[in-house]
Amino acid sequence: MAKKKLKDLKVNFNTSWEYAPAPESKDHVKINDRYDLFINGKFTAPQSGKYFDTINPATEKKIAEIADASAEDVNMAVVAARKAYDNVWSKLPAKERGKYIYRIARIIQERAREFAVIESMDGGKPIRESRDVDVPLAAAHFFYYAGWADKLDYAAPGKKVRPLGVAGQIIPWNFPLLMAAWKIAPAIAAGNTVVLKPAETTSLTALKLAEVIRDSGLPDGVVNIVTGAGVTGAAIVNHPDINKIAFTGSTEVGKIIQRSIAGTNKKYTLELGGKAANIIFEDAAIDQAVEGIVNGIFFNQGHVCCAGSRLFVQESIAETVIRKLKDRMETLIVGDPLDKNTDIGAINSKDQLNKIKQYIKIGMNEGGTCYQSSCAIPTKGYFHRPTLFTNVSQSSRVVQEEIFGPVLAVQTFRTVEEVIEKANNIPYGLSGGVWTDKGSKIFKVTSQLRAGVVWANTYNKFDPTSPFGGYKESGVGREGGLHGVMPYVKIEN
Repeated sequence: MAKKKLKDLKVNFNTSWEYAPAPESKDHVKINDRYDLFINGKFTAPQSGKYFDTINPATEKKIAEIADASAEDVNMAVVAARKAYDNVWSKLPAKERGKYIYRIARIIQERAREFAVIESMDGGKPIRESRDVDVPLAAAHFFYYAGWADKLDYAAPGKKVRPLGVAGQIIPWNFPLLMAAWKIAPAIAAGNTVVLKPAETTSLTALKLAEVIRDSGLPDGVVNIVTGAGVTGAAIVNHPDINKIAFTGSTEVGKIIQRSIAGTNKKYTLELGGKAANIIFEDAAIDQAVEGIVNGIFFNQGHVCCAGSRLFVQESIAETVIRKLKDRMETLIVGDPLDKNTDIGAINSKDQLNKIKQYIKIGMNEGGTCYQSSCAIPTKGYFHRPTLFTNVSQSSRVVQEEIFGPVLAVQTFRTVEEVIEKANNIPYGLSGGVWTDKGSKIFKVTSQLRAGVVWANTYNKFDPTSPFGGYKESGVGREGGLHGVMPYVKIEN
């Protein structure tokens, strides 16, 4: 009987496993119906009384109403920041500043699950990324800069390190909480006060951070958070009483900011667009490299400015790498960002989804061969399948321009010199990756790539102690590490 059952058993090894849904609970999350501006330690209604909706990109449903700040609201925030700087924060002993920042980090840790869920609901990224990367890294940045608060004089021996004053900060939608931490933590550690504007499509975690700042006991006005679109950002950039502008976003807006502050005494740092090159040599561990490529462009939906959206593969292994990439793409799950099985969540907004679709058409019209995974995608929400382009030229727009979506363009090369020339032949220079088992080749290639950050045999690894930033049209200045705090200070004899 047992032998008969075993004989009759048929197993289809070509069938992939299907996972049962594993949604993250939302029961512990409290989201208000309406959020006001955070000015001078209090939530304050906008002067105009105007609000806009923030939408869950996975469901297309409204989550909450967000205050739309006018120039008058921005002025109130700057006045509060200046008052806090002059009367409290710049006079507080540095070790006391560090205690407040440390407290903020601890509260973020305590509310980590809440932050992760809200980040995925508001921005569309998979809960695994929000939970395991964004929120822990945000807390780590506050912890790190809490330690620097009373040690800055040691960074300039024999000199005195002073804060600049009021910093105006504008952050994008791809890493809302983490970008806020990147900006706020070094600024206030150095003794500055802050007026921060999150992206209009992903304001919720910044406003939740405002609750943490309020609950930490940070003096009123040290951190102010105003929400809105381009008009609000322009009011911050052009305000005469702001000493430093820190912006992360598109290259086009970065150029506008540069023109706006030309002739003023404002300092600035700009972290702008990217079109990172991943280079796989024939001696690389191919499976490891393929997984790194998938992680660098698809797991984060291509929504990282340093996403490895250009892939250069040595000719001798190109066929193998492309086949493995396609096989791996077929296993990726596109769906509910709050499902722990999901690899690729929702695109942040309808406008961004339309932009991605437009680039797919452009790539095909230019002669590229387009491959998309056969996975099912939800009928509701802003979703896009992982996409691979081959047979593209160096001049193709899908190679040269930032798409900010799960789209990978593949090219081949023969020699080290050729791939370095191709990788550098682009307006951007934010990041890159090299995959090889030869240490000498790593040093040769990384030393010649015009990119601010280059990973070797890994990709998209971040740490608060490491500086991040680009060359060329990818920006000016660095964030992270000691390099990230120095743009917020002046050094005096």
